Amino acid sequence: MQNLEKFSAIYQRACERKGGPQVLAAGLDKPSPPQVLSTIGDDRFLAEFSKKVFQSGFVWRVVRNKWPNFERVFFDFNIEKILLIPDEMLEQKATDPSIIRNYTKVRTIRDNAIMIDSVAREHGSFAKFVADWPNEDIIGLWAYLKKHGARLGGNTGPYGLRTIGKDTFLLSNDVVGYFTKRNIISGSAQSKRSLTAIQASFNELQQQSGRSLQELSMIISKSVGDNYQ
Repeated sequence: MQNLEKFSAIYQRACERKGGPQVLAAGLDKPSPPQVLSTIGDDRFLAEFSKKVFQSGFVWRVVRNKWPNFERVFFDFNIEKILLIPDEMLEQKATDPSIIRNYTKVRTIRDNAIMIDSVAREHGSFAKFVADWPNEDIIGLWAYLKKHGARLGGNTGPYGLRTIGKDTFLLSNDVVGYFTKRNIISGSAQSKRSLTAIQASFNELQQQSGRSLQELSMIISKSVGDNYQ
C-alpha cells in the first residue's frame, strides 16, 4: 500500500519511544494459539462479551468489581441455563442491586447466548468457530458479531475477542490516528472502506514481520501519539 510505512520503520520508532527492543517486547501480549482458543468453553465467550457490553460507556473498574455477582446471578454464563430464562426472570435479574441494573444490557446476555448456541450447533462449538476464523479477514468476524450478536459492534466485539485470546487488532485512538495521518483512511474508521484498508495494511505488515495482529496493533500504538516512555 502506497502510504503504509514498512514494518521496520514502525518498529524502530516504537523501540526508540519505549526505551529499546527489550522494553518494547516486555509490553507486548500475544494471542492464544488456535488449538488453545478452540478449547475455551462457550460460557466464557458469553461472559467476556457480556462484560465488554457492560463496560461500554461505563467505568470499567466498577464492572470488574461487580463481575463475580454477574457470574452468580447468571449461572456462570452457562449457555443452556441462560437460554431457558423467561422474560419475567430476566427483568427480575435486571433489578438485582448486586449487578449493574440496566435491562437493555442485561437482555443482551440471553440474545448473545442465542447467537453462540446457534453457531455451536453448526460448528461444534463457538470457540472452534472463532479459532478457525482466518486472521486475514478478522474484520469479517467483527461484522458477524455485529450482525448476529447484540451490542457487539464498534470496539465491543473486538475487545471481547482480544481479551479471550483471539488474534485481532484494535481500533484504539492511536491506531486510528496512525492510519488517518498516513491518509490510508479518512472519515470514520468503522466504515467498510476504512476497515478494508486497515485490514489490508495489517495483512501487509504481517507478511513483512511474521507477527500477530495483536502485536502489530500494539507496536503501531506505541509508535505514535503520546505513548512515550
